[in-house]
Amino acid sequence: MRLDKFICESTELTRSEAKSAIRKGLISNQTGTLRSGSYKVDANDIIELKGKVLTIRGFRYIMLNKPQGYISSNVDEQMPSLLNLIDIEKKQNVFIAGRLDADTTGLILITDDGQWSHQVTSPRKKCEKRYRITLQDPISDDAVALFAQGIQLKSETNPCLPAKLQVLSDHEVLLTISEGKYHQVKRMFAAVGNFVTTLHREQIGNVELDHNLALGESRFLTEQEVNGFK
Repeated sequence: MRLDKFICESTELTRSEAKSAIRKGLISNQTGTLRSGSYKVDANDIIELKGKVLTIRGFRYIMLNKPQGYISSNVDEQMPSLLNLIDIEKKQNVFIAGRLDADTTGLILITDDGQWSHQVTSPRKKCEKRYRITLQDPISDDAVALFAQGIQLKSETNPCLPAKLQVLSDHEVLLTISEGKYHQVKRMFAAVGNFVTTLHREQIGNVELDHNLALGESRFLTEQEVNGFK
């Protein structure tokens, strides 16, 4: 890895700031001061910035319990980005793996590991997602069978993949789907003549939302949770 990239990966410095630190003679290894950003850092190098040993950060994997009013974007737009809720370095480097609408709450996965994010979000992976849903009207008697067959959405050529609907009460259900069409859950219930009043994601793949996390809180995933997508 190039020295300037190594510095960026192990500090909060931008590429231009890293190059400036090199030019100023602030970067060294066990042999002395390093003055070229193109220097190739190898496994035996001990890189220091003003005497402090630098270590490359590993990939970060985070779960967030998203509240309403935040958007699944890396930047603020009409509403604030949900990344405002987490305290990590270099937020610009992370991906939101599996977006939620502004009015939807629950599990969001955040990472700077692009390959891992792809495992979560790629339609080909058919990663299952479970939602807890409150409905405006009582759920119909034939809804479970209709969802299992595959709901036909308005303006879509093909029906949705079969989904698992578990009825908890007249107005509350759990829905597990393996797709991520635009506003899919809300459109599925609209297609059977109902209306979603609250939508909360509880699980993505093998990762279930930590019930100890209040809305707006986050934590790093465990190794077992991370490996479930690899």
